[in-house]
Amino acid sequence: MAQAIERIHEDTVSRSWDQSEAETAALHRRLSDEYGSLNEQDMLAALTEEEFPGRSAVIASFGTESAVLLDIVASVNKNLPVIFIDTGKHFEETLRYRDQLAARLGLTDIRNATPSTALIRRQDRDGTLWQSDPDACCNLRKVLPMRQAIQPFGLIITGRKRAHGGLRSEIEMIEQFGERIRLNPLADWDASRIDTEFTVRDLPRHPLQAQGYTSIGCAPCTDPAAVGGDVRSGRWAQSDKTECGIHFNADGSVSRGDQQDRNNRNQAAA
Repeated sequence: MAQAIERIHEDTVSRSWDQSEAETAALHRRLSDEYGSLNEQDMLAALTEEEFPGRSAVIASFGTESAVLLDIVASVNKNLPVIFIDTGKHFEETLRYRDQLAARLGLTDIRNATPSTALIRRQDRDGTLWQSDPDACCNLRKVLPMRQAIQPFGLIITGRKRAHGGLRSEIEMIEQFGERIRLNPLADWDASRIDTEFTVRDLPRHPLQAQGYTSIGCAPCTDPAAVGGDVRSGRWAQSDKTECGIHFNADGSVSRGDQQDRNNRNQAAA
């Protein structure tokens, strides 16, 4: 491989981001006002280079749509940290695609965030927690490693889009995520635009896409998309679960910088 892959464990985090949610709420308002009208590449450059230099990271699943965002990231700064949550349950095709795409784009700082081996031994020794409690499995293998991996960063960049539907249908390009800012540069992109950009940018496709997979997570909980279903219909297809939880706040809400919005969601869930 052309670049080193750093493996992140729960005990390797330093220089944690330290800012209150109230401070972040004010920052969110300013950033939205100042940068909200920029295109995705200019917005990404402004926030990573001017507002959060050395404190920005991308969260990438290396799924069917990831290449477009990562190509934009590479055009801005090939050295931006890219966090991949290595759950231990991914398709082998995804792991190979991660390495292929990182090398192709020249990304120099791919970080594998892995679950705690001690917690795995205690909570999922036989590796079947996904069958009995998928929420607990996602928390163990995705949410906790992600929370540790983002500790040093004030800006988190994701590839989420409104076109994904569900809880994502109202996301903003710039959001508050607890005490951090979250940037979704492609929030208003649809499947057609993504497909066009793959062609224009000559980007390789995830190998499972040809088999009908439109959204790809861990192998045990991912199926090809349902006929007539939305892009994420193959995720946890046998249950009502739609999200792994890495994009939720610590209190379980999905905020966009509006405290009242969080309160409304918590009351609705009560």
